[in-house]
Amino acid sequence: METPLLEITGASATITLRRPEQANRLEPQDLDMLAAHIATVNARSEVLVLRLASTGRYFCSGFDIGQMDPQKPQAFEELANALEDARPVTLALLQGGVYGGATDLALACDFRLGVQGIDMFMPAARLGLHFYPRGLERYVSRLGLDQAKRLFLTAERIGADEMRAIGFLTQLVAPEALAAEADALTQRLAAMAPLALLGMKKHLNRIARGALDRDALQHDIARAAHSADLQEGRAAWAAKRAPRFTGA
Repeated sequence: METPLLEITGASATITLRRPEQANRLEPQDLDMLAAHIATVNARSEVLVLRLASTGRYFCSGFDIGQMDPQKPQAFEELANALEDARPVTLALLQGGVYGGATDLALACDFRLGVQGIDMFMPAARLGLHFYPRGLERYVSRLGLDQAKRLFLTAERIGADEMRAIGFLTQLVAPEALAAEADALTQRLAAMAPLALLGMKKHLNRIARGALDRDALQHDIARAAHSADLQEGRAAWAAKRAPRFTGA
């Protein structure tokens, strides 16, 4: 029984779920560890990309509801919200099936790369479980109301091609290409100007759930407008060279 592992290399961090024999099912201690890893990454200003990955045949089978603490029924929601609100841009690398609450963890990420042959389903109604507020919001904002109703109310299982068609996956690749595609996207994101990259990620997510703070948005726009990175971006564009951003 291995708890999630955090590895940080330069501008990229990766959290890996490591319980393949149980389809990477999450238990209470995993929620605490994942929350701690996200907090660690948030405090590391050099990290611009956070990747959520898994070992084995399945990405994650969600939370073990048999261990749900009636004193902390919101624990999983808090984790999913923390992932959506994480400072870096987030990638879910889906090498296997995505079930239950894990579907919301994936939707909480900014990009979802999946491979041919995976599937997903949301069994909440079948289990008698009413899903939490921001999880419902994520389904609707990412997939649209009709698809959210279909997946929540029928517990239908869908495959990789349909996951891509409805927007659950932002990219669908061959299994052997997942690592290379994830690395390429990570490098592309890490090459962007940090103030603009992270600011727009934050405010786009707020817009999606109807929680835009216009004063905070204007503050971040002004900060980027007066940044050394904007000057560097203009100079690099004029010189036809790659920019060297510092986040200042």
